[in-house]
Amino acid sequence: MASMTGFARVQGEANGISWVWEIKSVNGRALDLRLRLGAGFDRLEPELRAGLAQRFRRGNFSANLAVTRTAPPVLRINREALAQLVALIDELTGEIEAAPPRLDGLLALRGVVETVEDEDETVIEARCGEVLRSWLGALDRLAAARAEEGARIGMLLRGQLDEMAALAAAAADCAAAQPAAIRQRLLTVLASLTGAGAAAVPEERVAQEVALLAARADIREEIERLRAHAEQAGELLDEGEAVGRRLDFLCQELNREANTLCSKSADIELTRAGLALKAVIEQFREQVQNIE
Repeated sequence: MASMTGFARVQGEANGISWVWEIKSVNGRALDLRLRLGAGFDRLEPELRAGLAQRFRRGNFSANLAVTRTAPPVLRINREALAQLVALIDELTGEIEAAPPRLDGLLALRGVVETVEDEDETVIEARCGEVLRSWLGALDRLAAARAEEGARIGMLLRGQLDEMAALAAAAADCAAAQPAAIRQRLLTVLASLTGAGAAAVPEERVAQEVALLAARADIREEIERLRAHAEQAGELLDEGEAVGRRLDFLCQELNREANTLCSKSADIELTRAGLALKAVIEQFREQVQNIE
């Protein structure tokens, strides 16, 4: 099991350049990659995306490639521009009194000296190959960081599942007190009505109403479903695969059962157990949002 949060940094140097890859990932519903590549490395984008898709299922990824040239630049003279400058100087010589231009002054003019960018394609391909291999290494580091974070989250989730099981057991114990609590509440209402002049209700009728209300307030099915969903969540944690979406669905089911349990409660202790369950389920859901 892996988290969707992680960071990796890898640097390298070869073929006259040095580079640094920085990759970070955060939670996301799908697999999304935003790239910032140095000039000349755009051609790598399809392979970069393919490498990412082979290792990860979900998450928003941001990757930055910073490239620095380590070899000295290759310079050349733009002879056409220099010839035009010299021709202009010759043309103005008879019109303006000035000292003849020096060579260093001419070379300092913009456009006379150029940096050669059109390097040999073999060198460019070699650089791209090294940068791509470095990318794959950065992805391995990122995967390790996400797995480490996922292990920590897994421990938290298992602890929360244990807490849910304990609260479900406490709710089941409280359920035995439901009929008595319902009967007492009904008798209290009937006593207030009798005191207001209403006719007394036969005990048999009271028993029937208590039985009907107790049936409606029966929470055994909710308890069993809570336990089943919690057990399934534990099995998913044991799978060690990309289970985030399925765990998120189980969180919805767990929360639905906890809400129903609270709505059926006629006992203060059962209500407290239900509210505590809802709190733990929400904490569980928050952690699940980080799981790939």
